[in-house]
Amino acid sequence: MAYEAVIGLECHIQLNTRSKMFCDCPAAFGAEANTNVCPVCLGLPGALPRANRAAIDSALRLGIDRGEITQYDRPLCEGGALPVGSGGRQRSFELIRIHVEEDTGKSFHPERFGDRPVSRVDFNRAGVPLLELVTQPVFRETAECSAFLTGLRRLVRWLAISDGDMEKGHMRCDANVSIRPAGTTQLGTKTELKNLNSIRGVEKGLAAEIARQKRALEAGETIEQATLLYDADHDKLAVMRSKEYAHDYRYFPEPDLPLLRVSAVWIAQARESLPELPWEAERRLETEFALSGEVASIVGTDREYVRLMEDLARAGVQPRTAANWVANVVIAHINRLGIDVGGFRERVPLAPFATLLTRIESGQVTATAAKSLLEEVLDQGADPFTRFTSGGQAVSGDDVLLPLVRAVIAENQGPVEQYRNGKTATLGFLVGQVMKKSGSQAVAQTVRELLVRELSEPAAT
Repeated sequence: MAYEAVIGLECHIQLNTRSKMFCDCPAAFGAEANTNVCPVCLGLPGALPRANRAAIDSALRLGIDRGEITQYDRPLCEGGALPVGSGGRQRSFELIRIHVEEDTGKSFHPERFGDRPVSRVDFNRAGVPLLELVTQPVFRETAECSAFLTGLRRLVRWLAISDGDMEKGHMRCDANVSIRPAGTTQLGTKTELKNLNSIRGVEKGLAAEIARQKRALEAGETIEQATLLYDADHDKLAVMRSKEYAHDYRYFPEPDLPLLRVSAVWIAQARESLPELPWEAERRLETEFALSGEVASIVGTDREYVRLMEDLARAGVQPRTAANWVANVVIAHINRLGIDVGGFRERVPLAPFATLLTRIESGQVTATAAKSLLEEVLDQGADPFTRFTSGGQAVSGDDVLLPLVRAVIAENQGPVEQYRNGKTATLGFLVGQVMKKSGSQAVAQTVRELLVRELSEPAAT
């Protein structure tokens, strides 16, 4: 029998506020255990919490246009959807709600104290503000979950409310999954997967649980509602607890916190503070600058990529040149060096970078030479003002290129004969050989024209 999966996600987004959700303790990491704590975040009797307005602002910024702004009882945001993908491949995934929460302490066990095993608890993380975003059970494939999480990470980074790095715990995901016979509508018994600490881990964990449920049903077994832990290192599932329902949590109002009243003015202020959203930026890049959907979607992955591309365009670079360099060159260097756009701009100031790209457009330097100059500046600390304005001068004169062209023709009689016999695709190979002899300084179009001219003459006998 064919089965389909029904998956819903619960995403916990760690907000980048300076202080915790209900106290003034720093929401910072790396400090000695239990130093960023106070009676409030330790939950001691008599402590009086006070809500962090910046955390509420972040929730509103994420919720605006994603759903209705209105927590167990009344969530801050309800409904809405998150668009993922671009162009004709874009799809919206429906949301249920966004809650504001606080993080918990972290346990370390087992450890050793003398000759005894012990467990330790660090409360530095306790009270750090989180947003819990819950989706409808709209996912049928694990790849859809990956696409959604990638889109959510892009959005929270774009809004500057979280770093969204799952590997560092800035964004965590639990998944509820059940399976049912394909073509039916009745939901099966769900299980919840925890300890999904990367986008790839979400895919692998879900795939493992879906396969387990299929094997169980095919063997005539019953799926029991349970919470499972996924071990990504060994690709194994383990039962954490079973048959847990909402009433097991014993929800009750916090008596020391007044009702949170979100006024229309507060919502309006949050809406006015929103930047252009990523999918809006993609559409604008396509229409305003005639970028391809692929390039626009790559540049649109980060607000700072868009800013860099537009800053280059304002500095005189053709928008498509700027976009292609950001999408195909700059991002590769950023990933290779482990830096962000700010770090790239520190090493490569805008003015000389724009000069380099305009020199490519005017034929003064080849794209290959320009890429080498950029690597020299990034890796060796060369002065960008000097190298980008005068380095890598392109070679285009016949007096320099013609001897190189004739040498390549003499050294490659096989491809030359193929070209003269009508296999014109070999011209690209010959152009590449001339470019290699010129140290990538030759202007490719000039080389091509010289080759065509020389090859059109009768072969020497």
